[in-house]
Parts: sequence; C-alpha cells; structure tokens
Amino acid sequence: MFGYVRPSQNRLTQTEQDLFAAAYCGLCHTLQRRYGLAARMILNYDLTFLAILLSDARPCSSCQKRCIVHPIKKHACGEPTAALDTAADMSVILTWWQLRDGVADHGFWGGLKYRAASLFLRRAYQKARLIQPEFDRNTRDQLQALDVLEHSGCASIDQPADTFALLLAGAAEAVEDPTRRRILRQMFYHLGRWIYLTDAADDLKKDLHSGSYNPLALRFAHCQGVLTPESREELAGTMDRSIEQMAAAFELADFGCWTPIIRSVVYEGMYGVGRAVLDGTFHKRKKRNNPTRKAGSEI
Repeated sequence: MFGYVRPSQNRLTQTEQDLFAAAYCGLCHTLQRRYGLAARMILNYDLTFLAILLSDARPCSSCQKRCIVHPIKKHACGEPTAALDTAADMSVILTWWQLRDGVADHGFWGGLKYRAASLFLRRAYQKARLIQPEFDRNTRDQLQALDVLEHSGCASIDQPADTFALLLAGAAEAVEDPTRRRILRQMFYHLGRWIYLTDAADDLKKDLHSGSYNPLALRFAHCQGVLTPESREELAGTMDRSIEQMAAAFELADFGCWTPIIRSVVYEGMYGVGRAVLDGTFHKRKKRNNPTRKAGSEI
C-alpha cells in the first residue's frame, strides 16, 4: 500500500490519538506474531486503517508492550483480535503483489530491489494466501486486469481506478455480517479508487520521466508533470466524489470506539492529503492552515 490514509490530528483528542497509535502497534505486533520480524517492515497508515475498518464495534482494549523499536519505554498496543489477524494476512498479500508488480514494471536491474524484498516476504505470502485464498485470488486477478490496461495505454482514469477499487473492495468479503459487508465494500471500493488517483497524481512527474504508464498523463493537460489548473480542479473533483461516497457509507454503520478516528480520516485527513499531493507538497509534510478544505478548493 502507499501510506496516504491517515487521520487528522486536529480532529482527535489525545485519547483518540493514543487509540490510533495502539491500533498501529497492534497490527505491527500481529504481523510479527503471524509472519515473523521482517513482516513488520510492511506496516503503514493505510494498512492500519484497513485493520480499523475490519474491527467490530465492541469496546477497544490495549496493553503496554515493549518492542525492537521501543525497547525501553512501553507503549500502548492493541490486544490481539480477529480483525488484526485478518488485516495482517491481507497486508502481506497486498504487499507481495505490489512487489511482484514492481518486478514486472522495472525490468531486470530496476526490479532487483523488488525481487530482494519478495524473497524476504515469500514464506509469509505462501502462508497468508492459504488463510485468505479468495482475497489473494481477487488481488491477483485485479492486478492482472490492471496490467492489461496499462500495456494497452488506456487513457481513461476510471477504468484503472475502478480495477484497483475492486481489488481493495475484496477485503470486505472477510466480514460475516451481510449488512456490514455491503457497507465496507462501498467504503473499501472508494478508498481504493481514491488511493489509485492520489498515487497517480503523486507519481506523475516520476512516471513521465521514466516513461511508465500513468493515466493522468494521457487524460489531463499538464506541463512537465504539473497539471494545469483546469485539470487539477477536474481531478480534485473526482477524488472528492470518492471521499463523499465513503462518508455516506460510513454513516450507515456503528464503528464503536473507532468512529472518531474513521471520521477524522474521511472528513479531514483524506482531503488534506489529496490537497497536499495536488499542490506538490505532500512529501514536504508542510503544515496546512485549512485541512478541512476539499482537495480542489483554494486557500
């Protein structure tokens, strides 16, 4: 995954920030418990949000733990849950196929780092695919469909974004309750669509330089990898529509103690990251005065 999905600290109390940190640490420890120390290296905010969405509405519990990153002072860590186990399995599968995609896209020399990382994750992936065979199959199938679109030079942004959205929507199939599953399928779908478009915007300059496929370069007007104001506004609009669809689905379910964190991500965090990516300031971590504005709005 890509690390774009994060809550806005401005919208969370200290207790809620600590809860998100506990979920992050909980997933980290779960990855190590199920797949070994090396698997902890794949942890990021996107995968933590995946774990939070898969969690039920029951009261959250945590304990204090030390780890290799925090060997002296104990930190809050989410107690083991079925949702963390599932999120860890899916995290390994998603990362594995992302690495294999990197091998295919970057040739022999450029793909060496992806091959090396795949070797470390191979055993974990072989275990995870046996636990989550349907998710693994859907992930592989959607990435193959995405590869076909890329090699055909598809100029539509909707087709590849929809394919990646269907990939992430597959995570909802692990939820037993049919009503909650439908809600999460909608949330995961539009989260995947937003992630794909955000990543395409973030990588536009790099992809133009390397000659890699990027649908934004084929669909929108740009100058040296920078979208024109009109193109930027149009892209921001379609990114915002996906966030709005996520928000509409979110309001239909009870997420218990996770509600403030999810609300912070959906109503503020994603808009702030989208804004920063389109402004070209995301990697600079520049402080924004109006994080609640939509991605395409003016300051």
